[in-house]
Amino acid sequence: MGSTKKVKVNNQFEFDLTEKDIANIDAVHISDTQYHILEDNISYHTEIVTSDFDKKQYTIKVNNVNYHVDIADALDMQIAAMGFTIGSAKQVNAIKAPMPGLLLDIHVKEGQEVQEDDPLLILEAMKMENVIVSPREGIIKSVAVSQGDAVDKGQLLIEFE
Repeated sequence: MGSTKKVKVNNQFEFDLTEKDIANIDAVHISDTQYHILEDNISYHTEIVTSDFDKKQYTIKVNNVNYHVDIADALDMQIAAMGFTIGSAKQVNAIKAPMPGLLLDIHVKEGQEVQEDDPLLILEAMKMENVIVSPREGIIKSVAVSQGDAVDKGQLLIEFE
């Protein structure tokens, strides 16, 4: 499987992004959700308005215009080609690193009760801060990492009871 992502904007425009394309973006991180991007000598102020990490759906504001963005990786495309969808009722008992990166912050501790979409931790990868949110409500059984740890893709981060 390749590292190309299929990106659909407003269910109208569709294009492919490679890891190289993403690495070549001239972006400056302003805050947790805001970036300044420079492309072909044109300045863009961008903000992540909403994000659903599990569904890979985002609302991005670019120069005060909102865009709905869906992102699919090779596995998502294979699943869709086979006519399957990922069930929203699946029970997630562990959070694993979706990509290699550096843990900037951990918002939960063992025994803490969380709700769906509560922020669990912040993972920095490819110069971007990714907020990993809870896929369900539950109680944290264990936190397998510490702030400042470098993690590999697939490494266990958090377990639910």
